[in-house]
Amino acid sequence: MEVSKGKVVTLHYKVADAEGSFTESSEGREPMTYLHGYRNIVPGLESEMRGKSPGDSFKVSVAPEHGYGPRDETAVQRVPIKHLVHPGKLAPGRAVVVNTSVGQRQATILKVGRFNVDLDFNHPLAGKTLEFDVEILEVRDATDEELAHGHAHGPGDGHH
Repeated sequence: MEVSKGKVVTLHYKVADAEGSFTESSEGREPMTYLHGYRNIVPGLESEMRGKSPGDSFKVSVAPEHGYGPRDETAVQRVPIKHLVHPGKLAPGRAVVVNTSVGQRQATILKVGRFNVDLDFNHPLAGKTLEFDVEILEVRDATDEELAHGHAHGPGDGHH
């Protein structure tokens, strides 16, 4: 069975940015499972998955515009510490959640001041070319419930 819209795909992956400053892997952990065609993974990887089958392994380079988007320098803002949810120990590089006028958003601390923090609201991988190494383990038809919810359900997924 080939990867196409409405199929649930299980895979192992390794991803790194082109500069080598970020790496993540499912190696030694549970494989990742997603519903294809519903924007559950970065668009550049999803388009490369189409037509692949279980047992296929491949490498793909995904440009920022097909990954997490370009960096937006206007997404760096100074915010009063009182707007952070559970501020804890503040340090540059730490991810925090911020109460904003449009709800809670995740950001990365750039600089800590006495009353304010400089935050980067860009995704940490925005502006980066991503190098994926993928092995497809399984492809199956999605259930009606998965299609209705727009994502794959794992074993024992009882939250719906």
